[in-house]
Amino acid sequence: MLYGGNKAELTSFKIGSSFLNIVNLSNDAPLNWWGRVIIYVEDVDVMHDRVLALGLVPEFPPRDARWGERYFHLVDPDGHELSFAQPLGWD
Repeated sequence: MLYGGNKAELTSFKIGSSFLNIVNLSNDAPLNWWGRVIIYVEDVDVMHDRVLALGLVPEFPPRDARWGERYFHLVDPDGHELSFAQPLGWD
């Protein structure tokens, strides 16, 4: 576990070289979102172009995050949120 815990709204786990983010909901809250899978790629902008070429619609274009990644999100047909990310500083 890198961030969060039992009382945190969001907990982030490092799994090998990837991450899993899970949200903490109260027992009576509707389950709209469980978290996201983060998939590291060599070049986020190339992956974004590939996704667009396949006719998929990401939630936003690639952007740089304050936590040191370039990323974009895509919701798959089953409603699962996928995050494609590239740590900044990779060459």
